[in-house]
Amino acid sequence: MTEIISTTILLILIMDPLGNLPIFMTVLKNLKAKRRKIIVIREMIIALIIMLLFLFIGEKILIILNLKTETVSISGGIILFLISIKMIFPSEDNKHSNLSSHEEPFLVPLAIPLIAGPSLLATLMLLSHQYLNHISYLVISLLIAWCFTVIILLLSGVFLKIFGKQSVNALERLMGLVLIMLSTQMFLDGMTSWFKN
Repeated sequence: MTEIISTTILLILIMDPLGNLPIFMTVLKNLKAKRRKIIVIREMIIALIIMLLFLFIGEKILIILNLKTETVSISGGIILFLISIKMIFPSEDNKHSNLSSHEEPFLVPLAIPLIAGPSLLATLMLLSHQYLNHISYLVISLLIAWCFTVIILLLSGVFLKIFGKQSVNALERLMGLVLIMLSTQMFLDGMTSWFKN
């Protein structure tokens, strides 16, 4: 049960629904409210299919590459640390600037890379290796994190009205701090395991 909770939190932090709220709003602002909801659900279903594919073939990819558990854990910690640094210190010319709000998005940029981005797909591959005998836990965690993200994105207008853009940015930075702690723990676990072996 604790594995499901910790993995769900980790996946939610990487999906970063709060950080993606303003981007989704910008991309979909010229569309009607009903159409916006349909697009959000469609893009999230596409993202879920891609994430499940990486979850199930991730272990096979790591076996082909002949990667050890320690290497996977250490590299995973480094990847997550870099993601969290970007969440805490976002750059000006980041992913927001490449988005167009004049046409209806399909697959790019909402499903990929905003939700099922390289960092999340890499994390799913690492987790599938780490929890090889408990893949059902990962599927449950992924579905919970996905549902949570869908709810937040569907209620994007409400969230931005209640909290305002500044508060949403502050929450994203707070999530980045939590992710730094999780990434450090993953890195230390990998190092401990490596020294033992």
